[in-house]
Amino acid sequence: MLPQCCRNLSVLYGFFRPWLHNEWIFSLTSKGREQTKILKILHGFTEKIIAERKIYHKLYEQHKKNLSENSVTVAETTAIKKKRLAMLDLLISASQEGLLTDSDIREEVDVFIAAGYDTTTLTVFYTLSLLAEHKNIQDCVRKEVDAIMQENQGKLTVQSLQYLQYLERCIKEALRLYPSGYFISRVTSEKAQLKSHLIPAGTIMFLSIYGVHRDPNFWPNPEIFDPDRFLPENIQNRHPYSYIPFSAGPRNCIAQRFAMLEMKAMLAPLIHNFYLEPVDYLKDLRMAFDGTLCPPHPHRIKFIPIDTKCV
Repeated sequence: MLPQCCRNLSVLYGFFRPWLHNEWIFSLTSKGREQTKILKILHGFTEKIIAERKIYHKLYEQHKKNLSENSVTVAETTAIKKKRLAMLDLLISASQEGLLTDSDIREEVDVFIAAGYDTTTLTVFYTLSLLAEHKNIQDCVRKEVDAIMQENQGKLTVQSLQYLQYLERCIKEALRLYPSGYFISRVTSEKAQLKSHLIPAGTIMFLSIYGVHRDPNFWPNPEIFDPDRFLPENIQNRHPYSYIPFSAGPRNCIAQRFAMLEMKAMLAPLIHNFYLEPVDYLKDLRMAFDGTLCPPHPHRIKFIPIDTKCV
Protein backbone atom coordinates (compact mmCIF):
# COMPACT_ATOMS: atom_id res chain seq x y z
CA MET A 1 0.00 0.00 0.00
CA LEU A 2 1.20 3.53 -0.79
CA PRO A 3 2.26 5.80 2.10
CA GLN A 4 -0.49 8.16 3.33
CA CYS A 5 1.30 11.15 1.81
CA CYS A 6 1.21 9.51 -1.62
CA ARG A 7 -2.50 8.77 -1.35
CA ASN A 8 -3.27 12.33 -0.24
CA LEU A 9 -1.17 13.80 -3.03
CA SER A 10 -2.96 11.61 -5.54
CA VAL A 11 -6.20 13.34 -4.55
CA LEU A 12 -4.59 16.72 -5.12
CA TYR A 13 -3.21 15.50 -8.42
CA GLY A 14 -6.73 14.85 -9.66
CA PHE A 15 -7.44 18.57 -9.20
CA PHE A 16 -4.19 19.93 -10.64
CA ARG A 17 -3.64 17.32 -13.39
CA PRO A 18 -5.34 19.28 -16.24
CA TRP A 19 -3.21 22.32 -15.47
CA LEU A 20 -0.02 20.32 -15.17
CA HIS A 21 -0.62 18.40 -18.39
CA ASN A 22 -1.93 21.19 -20.59
CA GLU A 23 -5.40 19.68 -21.10
CA TRP A 24 -7.29 22.96 -20.81
CA ILE A 25 -5.48 24.83 -23.57
CA PHE A 26 -4.78 23.64 -27.11
CA SER A 27 -1.03 23.41 -27.64
CA LEU A 28 -1.31 25.22 -31.01
CA THR A 29 -2.48 28.50 -29.44
CA SER A 30 0.00 31.12 -28.22
CA LYS A 31 -1.16 30.55 -24.65
CA GLY A 32 -0.78 26.81 -25.13
CA ARG A 33 2.78 27.20 -26.43
CA GLU A 34 3.63 29.46 -23.51
CA GLN A 35 2.18 26.96 -21.05
CA THR A 36 4.06 24.08 -22.69
CA LYS A 37 7.29 26.05 -22.27
CA ILE A 38 6.53 26.75 -18.61
CA LEU A 39 5.62 23.11 -17.95
CA LYS A 40 8.91 22.03 -19.51
CA ILE A 41 10.76 24.27 -17.04
CA LEU A 42 8.68 22.95 -14.14
CA HIS A 43 9.21 19.31 -15.10
CA GLY A 44 12.93 19.90 -15.62
CA PHE A 45 13.20 21.44 -12.16
CA THR A 46 11.31 18.51 -10.62
CA GLU A 47 13.37 15.88 -12.45
CA LYS A 48 16.61 17.55 -11.27
CA ILE A 49 15.44 17.42 -7.64
CA ILE A 50 14.45 13.74 -7.96
CA ALA A 51 17.72 12.79 -9.65
CA GLU A 52 19.79 14.50 -6.95
CA ARG A 53 17.78 12.84 -4.20
CA LYS A 54 18.19 9.42 -5.79
CA ILE A 55 21.97 9.90 -5.72
CA TYR A 56 21.67 10.74 -2.02
CA HIS A 57 19.67 7.56 -1.43
CA LYS A 58 22.30 5.49 -3.21
CA LEU A 59 25.08 6.96 -1.07
CA TYR A 60 22.95 6.64 2.06
CA GLU A 61 22.30 2.93 1.44
CA GLN A 62 26.00 2.37 0.83
CA HIS A 63 26.78 4.18 4.07
CA LYS A 64 24.42 1.90 6.01
CA LYS A 65 26.00 -1.14 4.38
CA ASN A 66 29.48 0.05 5.34
CA LEU A 67 28.37 0.61 8.93
CA SER A 68 26.92 -2.88 9.05
CA GLU A 69 30.10 -4.44 7.68
CA ASN A 70 32.23 -2.52 10.17
CA SER A 71 30.26 -3.88 13.16
CA VAL A 72 28.72 -0.59 14.26
CA THR A 73 26.77 -0.81 17.50
CA VAL A 74 23.12 -1.85 17.35
CA ALA A 75 22.04 1.52 18.77
CA GLU A 76 23.80 3.45 15.99
CA THR A 77 22.39 1.20 13.27
CA THR A 78 18.87 1.47 14.71
CA ALA A 79 19.15 5.25 14.88
CA ILE A 80 20.00 5.38 11.17
CA LYS A 81 17.15 3.06 10.22
CA LYS A 82 14.64 5.10 12.26
CA LYS A 83 15.59 8.38 10.58
CA ARG A 84 12.37 10.12 9.50
CA LEU A 85 11.92 10.31 5.75
CA ALA A 86 10.77 13.42 3.91
CA MET A 87 7.96 13.18 1.37
CA LEU A 88 10.31 12.74 -1.60
CA ASP A 89 12.24 10.07 0.31
CA LEU A 90 9.00 8.15 0.87
CA LEU A 91 8.14 8.39 -2.81
CA ILE A 92 11.58 7.15 -3.87
CA SER A 93 11.35 4.37 -1.30
CA ALA A 94 7.96 3.38 -2.75
CA SER A 95 9.45 3.37 -6.26
CA GLN A 96 12.22 1.05 -5.10
CA GLU A 97 9.52 -1.37 -3.98
CA GLY A 98 7.87 -1.17 -7.41
CA LEU A 99 4.86 0.86 -6.21
CA LEU A 100 5.64 4.01 -8.20
CA THR A 101 7.33 4.83 -11.49
CA ASP A 102 9.63 7.81 -12.08
CA SER A 103 6.72 9.50 -13.85
CA ASP A 104 4.50 8.92 -10.79
CA ILE A 105 7.10 10.54 -8.54
CA ARG A 106 7.38 13.55 -10.80
CA GLU A 107 3.61 14.00 -10.86
CA GLU A 108 3.40 13.91 -7.07
CA VAL A 109 6.25 16.42 -6.66
CA ASP A 110 4.73 18.69 -9.32
CA VAL A 111 1.46 18.73 -7.38
CA PHE A 112 3.26 19.45 -4.11
CA ILE A 113 4.91 22.47 -5.74
CA ALA A 114 1.71 23.64 -7.45
CA ALA A 115 -0.40 23.22 -4.31
CA GLY A 116 2.18 24.79 -2.03
CA TYR A 117 3.65 27.91 -3.56
CA ASP A 118 0.52 29.82 -4.58
CA THR A 119 -1.42 29.16 -1.38
CA THR A 120 1.36 30.28 0.96
CA THR A 121 2.14 33.30 -1.22
CA LEU A 122 -1.48 34.45 -1.07
CA THR A 123 -1.64 34.02 2.71
CA VAL A 124 1.55 36.05 3.15
CA PHE A 125 0.02 38.75 0.93
CA TYR A 126 -3.25 38.87 2.88
CA THR A 127 -1.45 38.85 6.24
CA LEU A 128 0.82 41.73 5.22
CA SER A 129 -2.18 43.68 3.90
CA LEU A 130 -4.14 43.16 7.11
CA LEU A 131 -1.18 44.15 9.27
CA ALA A 132 -0.65 47.26 7.16
CA GLU A 133 -4.28 48.25 7.79
CA HIS A 134 -4.11 47.50 11.55
CA LYS A 135 -1.11 49.36 12.94
CA ASN A 136 -1.72 48.41 16.57
CA ILE A 137 -1.69 44.70 15.70
CA GLN A 138 1.35 45.19 13.46
CA ASP A 139 3.20 46.84 16.36
CA CYS A 140 2.40 43.88 18.63
CA VAL A 141 3.74 41.45 16.02
CA ARG A 142 6.90 43.53 15.59
CA LYS A 143 7.48 43.62 19.34
CA GLU A 144 7.27 39.82 19.47
CA VAL A 145 9.49 39.34 16.40
CA ASP A 146 12.10 41.84 17.63
CA ALA A 147 12.32 40.06 21.00
CA ILE A 148 12.86 36.67 19.34
CA MET A 149 15.42 38.11 16.92
CA GLN A 150 17.31 39.72 19.77
CA GLU A 151 17.40 36.47 21.74
CA ASN A 152 18.80 34.64 18.70
CA GLN A 153 21.40 37.19 17.59
CA GLY A 154 19.30 38.37 14.70
CA LYS A 155 18.67 34.91 13.30
CA LEU A 156 15.56 32.78 12.98
CA THR A 157 15.61 29.03 13.47
CA VAL A 158 12.92 26.38 13.26
CA GLN A 159 12.85 26.36 17.05
CA SER A 160 12.63 30.15 17.45
CA LEU A 161 9.80 30.33 14.90
CA GLN A 162 7.73 28.19 17.27
CA TYR A 163 7.73 31.04 19.80
CA LEU A 164 6.09 33.53 17.41
CA GLN A 165 2.65 32.77 18.78
CA TYR A 166 1.06 36.16 18.15
CA LEU A 167 2.29 36.16 14.55
CA GLU A 168 0.82 32.68 14.17
CA ARG A 169 -2.56 33.93 15.42
CA CYS A 170 -2.41 36.74 12.86
CA ILE A 171 -1.72 34.24 10.07
CA LYS A 172 -4.59 32.05 11.25
CA GLU A 173 -6.94 35.02 11.32
CA ALA A 174 -5.81 36.01 7.81
CA LEU A 175 -6.57 32.45 6.71
CA ARG A 176 -10.01 32.74 8.29
CA LEU A 177 -10.86 35.90 6.40
CA TYR A 178 -9.08 34.99 3.17
CA PRO A 179 -8.57 31.23 2.86
CA SER A 180 -6.40 30.74 -0.23
CA GLY A 181 -8.18 27.44 -0.87
CA TYR A 182 -11.71 28.77 -0.44
CA PHE A 183 -13.67 25.58 -1.18
CA ILE A 184 -13.35 21.81 -1.19
CA SER A 185 -15.38 19.16 -2.96
CA ARG A 186 -16.37 15.73 -1.69
CA VAL A 187 -18.45 12.81 -2.94
CA THR A 188 -20.81 11.36 -0.33
CA SER A 189 -20.14 7.68 0.29
CA GLU A 190 -23.55 7.23 1.92
CA LYS A 191 -26.74 9.24 2.25
CA ALA A 192 -26.67 12.10 4.72
CA GLN A 193 -29.65 13.74 6.39
CA LEU A 194 -29.32 17.46 6.97
CA LYS A 195 -31.94 19.49 8.84
CA SER A 196 -34.21 19.91 5.84
CA HIS A 197 -32.51 18.00 3.02
CA LEU A 198 -31.52 14.41 2.31
CA ILE A 199 -28.22 14.17 0.42
CA PRO A 200 -28.12 10.92 -1.61
CA ALA A 201 -25.01 8.74 -1.72
CA GLY A 202 -22.72 9.56 -4.65
CA THR A 203 -23.53 13.28 -4.58
CA ILE A 204 -20.74 15.71 -5.45
CA MET A 205 -20.75 18.41 -2.79
CA PHE A 206 -18.93 21.73 -2.84
CA LEU A 207 -18.18 23.05 0.64
CA SER A 208 -17.53 26.78 1.02
CA ILE A 209 -14.63 27.35 3.41
CA TYR A 210 -14.94 31.08 2.76
CA GLY A 211 -18.58 31.01 3.87
CA VAL A 212 -17.97 28.88 6.96
CA HIS A 213 -15.16 31.20 8.10
CA ARG A 214 -17.51 34.19 8.01
CA ASP A 215 -20.53 32.51 9.58
CA PRO A 216 -21.67 34.73 12.50
CA ASN A 217 -22.95 31.63 14.31
CA PHE A 218 -19.30 30.71 14.90
CA TRP A 219 -17.54 34.05 14.46
CA PRO A 220 -19.00 37.17 16.14
CA ASN A 221 -18.33 40.26 13.99
CA PRO A 222 -16.89 38.00 11.28
CA GLU A 223 -15.59 40.84 9.08
CA ILE A 224 -13.31 42.16 11.85
CA PHE A 225 -9.62 41.19 11.87
CA ASP A 226 -9.02 39.91 15.41
CA PRO A 227 -6.08 37.53 16.02
CA ASP A 228 -7.25 36.97 19.60
CA ARG A 229 -9.97 34.70 18.22
CA PHE A 230 -7.21 32.08 18.26
CA LEU A 231 -6.19 32.42 21.88
CA PRO A 232 -6.35 28.98 23.55
CA GLU A 233 -9.32 29.94 25.70
CA ASN A 234 -11.27 31.14 22.64
CA ILE A 235 -10.53 28.04 20.59
CA GLN A 236 -11.54 25.59 23.31
CA ASN A 237 -15.30 25.43 22.74
CA ARG A 238 -15.40 26.30 19.04
CA HIS A 239 -16.87 23.80 16.60
CA PRO A 240 -13.96 21.77 15.12
CA TYR A 241 -15.21 22.30 11.56
CA SER A 242 -15.85 26.03 11.84
CA TYR A 243 -12.23 26.69 10.85
CA ILE A 244 -10.84 24.57 8.02
CA PRO A 245 -8.27 26.54 5.97
CA PHE A 246 -6.33 23.32 5.38
CA SER A 247 -9.47 21.24 4.86
CA ALA A 248 -10.21 18.56 7.48
CA GLY A 249 -10.40 14.84 8.03
CA PRO A 250 -8.22 12.17 6.40
CA ARG A 251 -7.71 14.29 3.27
CA ASN A 252 -6.57 17.47 4.94
CA CYS A 253 -3.41 19.30 3.87
CA ILE A 254 -0.40 17.13 4.67
CA ALA A 255 1.95 20.15 4.80
CA GLN A 256 0.05 22.55 7.03
CA ARG A 257 2.71 22.62 9.77
CA PHE A 258 5.44 23.20 7.20
CA ALA A 259 3.32 25.91 5.56
CA MET A 260 2.93 27.74 8.88
CA LEU A 261 6.69 27.65 9.51
CA GLU A 262 7.34 28.77 5.95
CA MET A 263 4.98 31.74 6.27
CA LYS A 264 6.41 32.75 9.63
CA ALA A 265 9.92 32.60 8.15
CA MET A 266 8.86 34.95 5.34
CA LEU A 267 6.80 37.36 7.42
CA ALA A 268 9.03 37.79 10.48
CA PRO A 269 12.03 39.37 8.69
CA LEU A 270 9.73 41.68 6.72
CA ILE A 271 8.01 42.92 9.86
CA HIS A 272 11.37 43.21 11.65
CA ASN A 273 12.87 45.35 8.88
CA PHE A 274 9.90 47.36 7.59
CA TYR A 275 6.91 49.36 8.75
CA LEU A 276 3.88 48.45 6.66
CA GLU A 277 1.41 51.05 5.44
CA PRO A 278 -1.60 50.47 3.18
CA VAL A 279 -1.82 52.03 -0.25
CA ASP A 280 -4.81 49.98 -1.37
CA TYR A 281 -7.40 48.56 1.02
CA LEU A 282 -8.79 45.04 1.13
CA LYS A 283 -12.36 46.31 1.42
CA ASP A 284 -11.98 47.70 -2.10
CA LEU A 285 -10.57 44.47 -3.50
CA ARG A 286 -12.76 42.48 -5.86
CA MET A 287 -11.89 38.83 -5.45
CA ALA A 288 -11.35 36.41 -8.32
CA PHE A 289 -12.75 33.03 -7.33
CA ASP A 290 -10.42 30.87 -9.38
CA GLY A 291 -8.54 27.78 -8.18
CA THR A 292 -7.40 29.99 -5.30
CA LEU A 293 -8.74 33.17 -3.73
CA CYS A 294 -6.56 35.61 -5.63
CA PRO A 295 -6.88 39.32 -6.40
CA PRO A 296 -7.32 39.97 -10.13
CA HIS A 297 -5.40 43.26 -9.96
CA PRO A 298 -2.21 44.42 -8.18
CA HIS A 299 -2.69 45.37 -4.54
CA ARG A 300 -0.14 47.79 -3.13
CA ILE A 301 1.50 48.01 0.30
CA LYS A 302 4.13 50.56 1.31
CA PHE A 303 7.29 49.16 2.96
CA ILE A 304 9.17 51.73 5.01
CA PRO A 305 12.67 50.58 6.07
CA ILE A 306 13.41 50.42 9.80
CA ASP A 307 16.86 51.30 11.09
CA THR A 308 17.26 48.04 13.03
CA LYS A 309 20.48 49.32 14.65
CA CYS A 310 18.36 51.80 16.59
CA VAL A 311 15.75 49.23 17.61
